[in-house]
Amino acid sequence: MDAWTILWAEREQFWTGFITTLNLFVQSAIVAFLLGIVCLFLLEGKLNPLRRLLLLAIDTMRTLPFLIYVYLLYYGLPALGITMDAWTAGLIGLITYHGAYFAEIFRGLRATLPQGQVEAALSQGFGRNKMVYLLILPQLLLRSSSLLANQFVYLLKDTAFLTIITVRELTGVAAAVQANYFIPIEAFVVAMGLYWILSLIIDYAMKLLNKSAISRGLSYEQSNIRR
Repeated sequence: MDAWTILWAEREQFWTGFITTLNLFVQSAIVAFLLGIVCLFLLEGKLNPLRRLLLLAIDTMRTLPFLIYVYLLYYGLPALGITMDAWTAGLIGLITYHGAYFAEIFRGLRATLPQGQVEAALSQGFGRNKMVYLLILPQLLLRSSSLLANQFVYLLKDTAFLTIITVRELTGVAAAVQANYFIPIEAFVVAMGLYWILSLIIDYAMKLLNKSAISRGLSYEQSNIRR
């Protein structure tokens, strides 16, 4: 049999790996995104010891290679008496690692917003959390579409590293098929194509968000598009 006939015969394995990758991505993306928003609320206001500690945790997470981080979660924590299955370790790794990046995206953009609107909202009796929810967060979401798109794609690609802790996702399936039949190019071309499709969907969704931002005059790309 030629390589493509073999891949067709193994299509159920690829489909299962694709669904596993999709489940990992969707679950971790939603929770990591929400974690980033929670950090935005927690960081609002003057620096205090707790906020400094949170910033340190975010910066520390961003300096770690994801591969080493997830390896430590699955293979290192049992030495401390903490044991997780591969799926749980991978999901926690994706959520906490990329949650730190989402938090940094929001924190960085928050620093660019005019302080006057915050002072005006507070002077009108808004509580700080209500002000962030109604005033700050909507602007950040609309302004950050390109950055969010990149981060979601990075998260998708990082699911491939979970094969090192025995999660049988798309890359793991491709590696197993090529090892059994010695067809590395074709097997990984199929995997790349499926990752590409998911990346295009993410990019399209973020472009829709960016169009919404442009229509409201909240996108930094507005002037470039008009040209």
